[in-house]
Amino acid sequence: MSASSKQRPGRRRPQEVPSPGRTVQQQPTRRQNWAGRSPQDILASYRVGQTPPLRVLEVLIELFNTLHTSLEKTVSHKTRQERAQFLRRFFRDLKLKAKFKTVPDPRNLGQKHVKAMVQVWQREHLAPATIQTYLSFLRGLAMWMGKHGFIRGPAHYGLDVDEYQRHETASRDRSWSAQGVDIEALIAKVHAHDRYVGASLRLIRALGLRRKESVLFRPFESIVPFESTGLPPEAKAADQYARIKGKGGRVRHVPLDSPARIAAVAFAQAQVSSQDAHMGDPAHDLRRNLRRFDYVVSKFGITAHDLGMTCHGLRHEVLIERYEALAGCPPPVRGGGTVAPDVDHAARRAVSELAGHARTRAAGAYLGAIRVDRPMQQGAQDLRPAPLDQRTMDT
Repeated sequence: MSASSKQRPGRRRPQEVPSPGRTVQQQPTRRQNWAGRSPQDILASYRVGQTPPLRVLEVLIELFNTLHTSLEKTVSHKTRQERAQFLRRFFRDLKLKAKFKTVPDPRNLGQKHVKAMVQVWQREHLAPATIQTYLSFLRGLAMWMGKHGFIRGPAHYGLDVDEYQRHETASRDRSWSAQGVDIEALIAKVHAHDRYVGASLRLIRALGLRRKESVLFRPFESIVPFESTGLPPEAKAADQYARIKGKGGRVRHVPLDSPARIAAVAFAQAQVSSQDAHMGDPAHDLRRNLRRFDYVVSKFGITAHDLGMTCHGLRHEVLIERYEALAGCPPPVRGGGTVAPDVDHAARRAVSELAGHARTRAAGAYLGAIRVDRPMQQGAQDLRPAPLDQRTMDT
């Protein structure tokens, strides 16, 4: 078989129950009495009907909660905590809210239990995205027990499309300029109050970072030469790049290819006291720095309730500007017109890469729905409105 005919191995996790050992980097050490035992053997020692269901759940969480449900990687601490909290609450609520007489062993979880809880969530008017997340957590639990396909699609549980379908395209412009804000003046006020938060906002404005990425950014260590990025030579856009580690551990490199980006990094470097410092207060840990960031921006009205915008809207600003620079017109969310399909796709791909997303369609969350100028089929009637001057002449 030739090298060109060999398929490149994917990152999808094989659909089988993984080992509870340290098969993935950063997975915690398992118990001593589990050494050399398979997950099936470990679970079999906790007999159905003899072991309290919530104890079995804790065993499952300890065995598998660090693992991604489909990729060969670990999940973030935030995901682990949220998934574990939900699963514990889910089994308690089966009795408290869904009114089952007893809590089932997780291995005996049935469709009636899932349907009953979906009805509870509907009565509580949970957001569609929340229900999707809950079903995803349950899907992971089923996978841990080898029950692939046990959790069905939302429609199976009586949810209408409008109740569960996520809307992944922006319906309005969430950027700061769309709210009539003087961006530079507001950032300057924030900086006068807290230099770390002010510098973080400047980085978001220049590089399109997420809030957490800006706080973790190290203005000296995160700047690398192009040769260290691993990008192909033809992709070179600047001599230096900002190395950003984003969600899911994905690393991206943003070129320092404009005076605004270079100035934002230089400004951040002037705020820190050491070469290895990050943009948070060095006296505080990450959690406290994130809380401080949220407090400061809310103090200056940077909330949906006050100014009608959040710090994430500053990221929208950068990504929308990137699209406009590449496509030559505003995106749909700003009322832009039709664009040639290849131009639109290339611009959206660049926006997704700058944002740190793996999928091109993720750009729709910032730009709005795709609106491309498609060639008409021969003989088809052109129903598009004529230009204003042409319509005037026709009338």
